[in-house]
Amino acid sequence: MRRVVTVGAAMVGLLVVPTSAQAFNPNDPLAPKQWYLTQDRAFDAFSEVPDLPPVRVAVIDSGVDLSHPELQGRIVRMRNFVGDGTPVDEQGHGTFVAGEIAAAVDNARGMAGLAPAARLLVAKVVREDGTVSPRAEARAIRWAVNRGARVINVSLGGVRDPADRHHTGFSVVEQRAVDYAVAQGALVVASVGNNPYPGGNPWRFAAYPAALPHVLGVGSYGKDGDVSPFSNRDTVYVDLVAPGEDVFSLFPRALTSKNVACPEQGYSSCGPKEYRHAAGTSFSVPQVSAAAAMLFALRPWLQPDQVSEILERVAASTSTTTGCGACLPGRDPLTGWGRLDITAAIRALRNGRVPAPDTGEPDDDVLLGQPINGRVARVQATIDYWDDHSDIYRVKLSRGQRISVVARSGPSADISLALWKPALGSLAGRRPGLRARRSVHPPGVTERLAYRARKGGWYSLQVVSARPGAGQYSLNVRRSR
Repeated sequence: MRRVVTVGAAMVGLLVVPTSAQAFNPNDPLAPKQWYLTQDRAFDAFSEVPDLPPVRVAVIDSGVDLSHPELQGRIVRMRNFVGDGTPVDEQGHGTFVAGEIAAAVDNARGMAGLAPAARLLVAKVVREDGTVSPRAEARAIRWAVNRGARVINVSLGGVRDPADRHHTGFSVVEQRAVDYAVAQGALVVASVGNNPYPGGNPWRFAAYPAALPHVLGVGSYGKDGDVSPFSNRDTVYVDLVAPGEDVFSLFPRALTSKNVACPEQGYSSCGPKEYRHAAGTSFSVPQVSAAAAMLFALRPWLQPDQVSEILERVAASTSTTTGCGACLPGRDPLTGWGRLDITAAIRALRNGRVPAPDTGEPDDDVLLGQPINGRVARVQATIDYWDDHSDIYRVKLSRGQRISVVARSGPSADISLALWKPALGSLAGRRPGLRARRSVHPPGVTERLAYRARKGGWYSLQVVSARPGAGQYSLNVRRSR
């Protein structure tokens, strides 16, 4: 449910982004190893290190090297969800992710994090064997949200195969944790996943939680501009891509010390072989999380769907001319909306054209549906095939009461209607016998649905995006005897 409004700069009263070509270049000596800084246009919108209010970013991962010099003063809270004690990183993955987001900037030392405003909430959820319990992940998300996180970085994901009911990857507790985060104003940014079958064709399904509504799913591309061969494809849930090959970042000093001859202690160049030129969608995600944190810092009143839409719609296009040989015009299954462009997103804020807050979300399932009261009601909203595919409204009908619904949409939002019986507890458990009525879906922009209740209870009126597109729709709902 999204509307677009124009907000004048005078209403914001925060940082004014320079319009000149002058760009800030951090003096961190290892920044030249971070080719992604240039690709993401991380600092092109600033002439100096921006002084912004802090934004809490949760790193849901393997922990962090809590005493790393580059992260001093950047970690505000921490918790271990897979054991006792502090969330020490014994694997390196979490420290690597944290460095991309929040390493100190322009301190003439080491590397540069992409989000000077970021302050970290560290949650350790990865077990010693590298596995992650969805329940631990969900607990960590809720913990972080309750401690003020505006961005939740989940550089994790399992294999998702909708055709295999034993390996769908779906977790109810994970979905509910994401719903909670969205309701509290936090954006979840997640990895679409790496091909689980090396040497085979690219996997065609994004992992969870990237495949959940309102989660910003991130894939990877390389220095040649082409989407990485390991980056999962998906027609719906790949939203953006960011550099995910030959990535350089922090690494736990306890692990780099094993490579005593390496001069760059505390950095991935001194880590194990797989981290010296690290590759994976896990390392693309923190770049997008950092971008989201900067947008929240610039405009603290933004809501998660606003931030994700800005990042998506200003993304740099991908095509054969930019090195992506299989990319299609517009949004495609390889790169989603395109490549992360932090400066373009910041300038979109400066120009004052941002989506209005989506106050009704999450309303993607039965228990989250918004109630419609009154004998006659009118609702105006929007829908998005990729990020907000389904809206649910709850309507109470007594036995014999009639409901009639007329829905109208713009040319870019093709919608369909369905009315579900009170026995439906979740869309995940829907089956034809629980559907009371659906619209005929004729050509044009008007949908109609009418039904007389055979039993009383709370019915679920579902608005579905029937084909790729996004836009506004209106509902006229009438109840009568």
